[in-house]
Amino acid sequence: MKNLDSYSVITEGESSVKHEGVVSKITNNVVTVSLTGNVNCEACHAKGACGMAEAGPKEIEVYNSTESLKLNENVEVILRKDLGLKAVFWAYVFPFILLISVLLITSSFYEEWIAGLFAIAILIPYYSLLYALRNSFKKVFKVSILKMV
Repeated sequence: MKNLDSYSVITEGESSVKHEGVVSKITNNVVTVSLTGNVNCEACHAKGACGMAEAGPKEIEVYNSTESLKLNENVEVILRKDLGLKAVFWAYVFPFILLISVLLITSSFYEEWIAGLFAIAILIPYYSLLYALRNSFKKVFKVSILKMV
């Protein structure tokens, strides 16, 4: 069993997504981790769909109840794989289903270009709602930090 410095304990058998990073900022109980490139991304067949394979620095904020981390310390950021799939559903799959549904329904009542505008316009309130509920999602999508030795 691996004891983590954050919210949870992840067991060896539990499926998780891991990324290496460096602590770039510590504020109160929030640790900002700059994620480094993952060598596993090069061989992954899904790297085109994954945000981690893209170039550029990425930062993630993780709630940390302990104060044992230091700046520039190497850490591993861990997210349970089932939570990653939920995140993909809410960010990509559901909006796609919503867009296609609105397009099909409105195309039977309006011209194609108007139906297209409705379908795209429905994403504005959807993503606004996701943004408004971001604190609720932060509680559900708990990310853990593991110190690297």
